[in-house]
Amino acid sequence: TERLVHYALTGAAATSVLISVVIVVVLVRDALGFVTTIRIADLGDQIWNPRLGRFGVLSPVLGTMWVTLVAVLVAGPIGLGAAIYLSEYPRVRRIVKPVVEVLASIPSVVVGYFAIRFIAPELVQKLFTGAPAKNLLVAGLAVGLLTIPLMTSVAEDALRAVPLSLREASYGLGAKKVTTVVRVVVPAAVSGLVAGLILSISRAIGETMVVFLAAGGVPTRPSSPLDGGTTITASMAAVATGTDNVAGASNTFQSAFFLGFILFVLTLSLNLVADRFVRRVRQKY
Repeated sequence: TERLVHYALTGAAATSVLISVVIVVVLVRDALGFVTTIRIADLGDQIWNPRLGRFGVLSPVLGTMWVTLVAVLVAGPIGLGAAIYLSEYPRVRRIVKPVVEVLASIPSVVVGYFAIRFIAPELVQKLFTGAPAKNLLVAGLAVGLLTIPLMTSVAEDALRAVPLSLREASYGLGAKKVTTVVRVVVPAAVSGLVAGLILSISRAIGETMVVFLAAGGVPTRPSSPLDGGTTITASMAAVATGTDNVAGASNTFQSAFFLGFILFVLTLSLNLVADRFVRRVRQKY
């Protein structure tokens, strides 16, 4: 029985590795196939529209960067503040924690329509007169709302993992709660907080439906978050939408794999940098 269980678990682990390898191989193969069909100079175009043979890759990349920046500026402070509150005030945790988790259970498509119906007209367009109804700022704010539960959950786990003895030592020296949190608890949990931030960034980069609905789908290169634009994931989704599906230029379908490869490199780089940073600052108690 033990041997059968060992073989079964080994097979499950090997299957997951095999699937990952196959995905990466297909991704790299089709991305290279796309690059060999265009001129490298075409990637510097101002427009990303594969169906028309326009491959300005900076348009979706910059759109992704703007959306991610706005999302992190929203989810980072709010998520960290909520995590500190939940970890330091356990009496209200039973009430607040489920409310935060409800936000995580809302489908992203609903948040996308919420962005169109409320965030755009009631917040962005009133603060920035003349801004289009759909732009990268609207999408970034909506993605930030989706990212808050992830940041809160990971940050709270990191803060609750800090030994109680450190808090008691700080209180014993006469420090107030706010001083203890800022000077003792947060620095001790910085590795977990950074991990939560990187996960939040990866979540924001990979979001598709919200940016597909709220960013505007403009294929030109954005100069600010108030411009309509597109992101890497939204551009990949746009390739397979419409009555013509992926019809257009002969390499339209392969362009989605090229964008997927860029997305893979971005998220992999983030995780490698975060892992190295966490290893350097991690404290063991």
